[in-house]
Amino acid sequence: MTKQAFIVGIGETPPTRRSSKDIRALAVDAVDAALADAGLPPTAIDGIVTDGLIMPNTVPHEYITAQYGMDRRRFDGSISYGGTGIVCAPMIAKAAIDAGLAETVLCYFGVDWGTRASGPYGFHDLYPAKLAFEKPVGFNGQPSYFALWARRYMHEFGATEEDLAAIAIAQRSNALRNPRSQSKKPLDLEAYRASRMISDPLRAADCCVISDGVCAFIVTTAERARDLRQKPVKIMGCGFGTEPVSGDDIFTQRADLLRIPGAAAAVQQALRQADLTLDDVDFAEIYDCFTISCLMQIESMGFCGPGEAGPFVRERGTTVDGRLPINTHGGLLSYSYLLGAEHVIEAVRQLRGEAGAAQVADAQVGLVSGLSVPDYGVLLLGRPT
Repeated sequence: MTKQAFIVGIGETPPTRRSSKDIRALAVDAVDAALADAGLPPTAIDGIVTDGLIMPNTVPHEYITAQYGMDRRRFDGSISYGGTGIVCAPMIAKAAIDAGLAETVLCYFGVDWGTRASGPYGFHDLYPAKLAFEKPVGFNGQPSYFALWARRYMHEFGATEEDLAAIAIAQRSNALRNPRSQSKKPLDLEAYRASRMISDPLRAADCCVISDGVCAFIVTTAERARDLRQKPVKIMGCGFGTEPVSGDDIFTQRADLLRIPGAAAAVQQALRQADLTLDDVDFAEIYDCFTISCLMQIESMGFCGPGEAGPFVRERGTTVDGRLPINTHGGLLSYSYLLGAEHVIEAVRQLRGEAGAAQVADAQVGLVSGLSVPDYGVLLLGRPT
């Protein structure tokens, strides 16, 4: 029997380039905050879900269990990695609740790529083909991978740097409404063009910030949610999609660099579960490691057609006051880079009406996306009633 599930507590560490605390201490801080937000004792947690690759090697489930004496834990789960892993964590939590395997599930995720010597660049050393064929000739690191996509996008659709700038400028505008954001300087087209080139055509303003931090949230049943401190935010739908391409090949060897098949599959699955359409979405927190990845996801999810995302962003308006606010906290480009965990937290804040100067008026439905190429996740959340 399918049950309703709700997010009832959220917590995050302050966005920062480098933290004085290690990743495990940051995880404890985020979990502390989520428990306090929900008004739950640690012993109420009987399930834990996170991603399947990064957290198991840095902050494993049993570490969290030991810190809190969570002696009721009877379910562990994970799916994919990084952004897809945390955006789809509610899918796994809800499945456990539906199956009677857990009642109250803790989800958490974070990175210490601001202080780690290799930063995010070391992550793709996991893939032998990249070490053998790409890294030796200098083709290494996420800016190079996504610059390849951006240049092909420009060639195929006639897009310009103004199309990329539209995303960066709108999200910086949103970030400036949020005192927690890492990026605090205004950004206009002149400042965008003055930002240094990182990997042509991507400038510094096209690239996400680098951060240390952890986010956590708690999922539980409708019955349990009624007794807790916060108004519960409903999990309306969650979708997962992928394609049969390995991590060795994903950035350079795909037949079509400009389409993200997992995005289309994931968003349709989530919309069917929620009985909604994209027209019902009031705001979207879209994985934006680079401006080009955000543009391509807007298209792949179906908000507009191929090559139309630049004009769509300018005409629709994606700032907090626009017709489709995107990354209302500033996103990975300007808020922090915890691979989208902060996107989930921001969506809950928006639906609770707690986003302050960045609040979207009358927000009822929020979409969150996570990109972990080739995997993709979409989460639909609804306002408390």
